[in-house]
Amino acid sequence: MALIVQKYGGTSVGDLGRIRNVARRVARTRQEGNDVVVVVSAMSGETDRLIQLAYQACENPDLREYDALVATGEQVSVALLAIALQSMGIPAKSFLGPQVRIITDSAFSKARIQDVEIRHLQKELRQGAVPVVAGFQGVDKEGNITTLGRGGSDTTGVALAAALKADVCEIYTDVEGVYTTDPNICPEARKLSRITYDEMLELASLGTKVLQIRSVEFAKKYNVPLHVRSSFSDKSGTFVTKEDDKMERVLVSGVTYNKSEARITVVRVPDRPGIASRIFTPISAANIVVDMIIQNTSADGYTDLTFTVPKADFKKALKLVKKTAEEIKAQEVLADENIAKVSIVGAGMVSHAGVASKMFTALAKENVNIMMISTSEIKISCVVDAKYGELAARVLHQAFGLDRGELRKEL
Repeated sequence: MALIVQKYGGTSVGDLGRIRNVARRVARTRQEGNDVVVVVSAMSGETDRLIQLAYQACENPDLREYDALVATGEQVSVALLAIALQSMGIPAKSFLGPQVRIITDSAFSKARIQDVEIRHLQKELRQGAVPVVAGFQGVDKEGNITTLGRGGSDTTGVALAAALKADVCEIYTDVEGVYTTDPNICPEARKLSRITYDEMLELASLGTKVLQIRSVEFAKKYNVPLHVRSSFSDKSGTFVTKEDDKMERVLVSGVTYNKSEARITVVRVPDRPGIASRIFTPISAANIVVDMIIQNTSADGYTDLTFTVPKADFKKALKLVKKTAEEIKAQEVLADENIAKVSIVGAGMVSHAGVASKMFTALAKENVNIMMISTSEIKISCVVDAKYGELAARVLHQAFGLDRGELRKEL
């Protein structure tokens, strides 16, 4: 008997028919002799509707109340799924984040999980019931409802799997797994059967929307095997696991395309110790994630500093940067929302030279200008004009043979 945590996204529980389909899948998993804990997102579109209501009520809603509002979406879906399971003769009980006691910090709308109390879930499992847990939400030490950010139900599922020491966490979505790139922009994209935690971390951080990055971080930290698969198919999906000797070491596993970032440049910044801290500390205090950072070589005591932030935080970040720029007497602040980030990811890159050159050459042949470059051992990212983003992704997918399924073992 295995303990399986199954997480279902909003499209998987989009209406009553789909909720019944999920209930049948859960029932089948139990009939195979497994214990099951289910994590459920809000019904498709519901969180967006609640967010719109919040911003219609106030241009800048209080984040504590914002979390209290948007967390209600999952309350509906967990109750409906529990009812559907009960109608099939399967004991089930719904739990909200505060009822399980998924304890988080108090960073409303972007809270991070600090602890998971599992005694209630263990009790239900011992009694043969299926706990149905609301994803995306928790409670801070003051008793306030908190939410984990968009896609946070993935993190809930993996956190529960880690706390319960589950055998696997199945992430059900509307796609059949992790692909070499977005099939919507590249029809030749292929589904990967296996991928390492590190590769998936890079793909998630670079814009792949299949898994939330924090869920992959949790999985890697606690060694939770993930199985990303479709709730509308019985086909095997993509396994996300630690790297082992049996895995084929590919040169490049995937290409990502992300147009949800914006670029900010602070022109003629005084080049002296402490200035970068002055610029980035207020941004960090506002819980805004800075991605790529480039600083030009200093000339006559001044330099330019360019970085990217999520578009959702762009206006807030720009306001903070302009204030700091005035204080440090920088010349001006430039901003650009019309950018796209295209990246290649692969564990095999760490031991193979010439990957960057091949990437830059492929983009140059299509006259795609590169504005910014960022690298790690297993990824290279380029910022390009937004109108060339999809083209760049297709070109790189073809250049590295991902459309033909080419593999290159580690040398």
